[in-house]
Amino acid sequence: AGWQLSPSRPCGSQASARFFEAGAHIMFATVHNKLLGISRLAVWIGGAALMLSAIMVTLDVLARKIFSITISGSDEISGYVFAAGTTWAYSYCLLTRSNIRIDAFYNLLGMRTKALLDIGGLLLLLYYIYLLTANAWGMFAENIEFNSTAQTTLATPLWIPQVFWISGLGFFLLCLIFLSLYCFNALFRGDWATIGRVAGVKSVEEEIDEETHV
Repeated sequence: AGWQLSPSRPCGSQASARFFEAGAHIMFATVHNKLLGISRLAVWIGGAALMLSAIMVTLDVLARKIFSITISGSDEISGYVFAAGTTWAYSYCLLTRSNIRIDAFYNLLGMRTKALLDIGGLLLLLYYIYLLTANAWGMFAENIEFNSTAQTTLATPLWIPQVFWISGLGFFLLCLIFLSLYCFNALFRGDWATIGRVAGVKSVEEEIDEETHV
């Protein structure tokens, strides 16, 4: 019998392509988990800061009612904490797919159409957050240049709370860019399931599993 190439054995170029595809998939999944870990930590810190702000405002209200004294700036500080905590929570909602989407018609579509809509929605959100972050950065730089302060009793330099606010927006923008690249990588491979898993709407089964998970 003569020498024959096995038809089931992939050639070198096919093996290399599969190797790089697997490597890219692992890389994207690893980075996704890292970003999720950072955003989860930020959410816990933001939640703790909001709790402390609520306690401070409560004490301020009681002090006014009982002792006729006030904790100066409690409402201002709580506003800063709320703004910063909100922007840092954006990335967590994005990476856990907790953002609200209208999915009545979406659920009737096929997997490929859903994946294309997911990518389209992600790109639109990316463009909007880019504009928001760019304008926020311009305001932040202007406040530093002119040393602007809040028109309050604390006279807080505005750049100080804005550092936490704009850093949350910047991290959210970074997560959007990463997810877009992740989805495009899956799109080129025709991996519709991955797109749905990282950028799609949660299924009823997934939501039930999260609510009942201990």
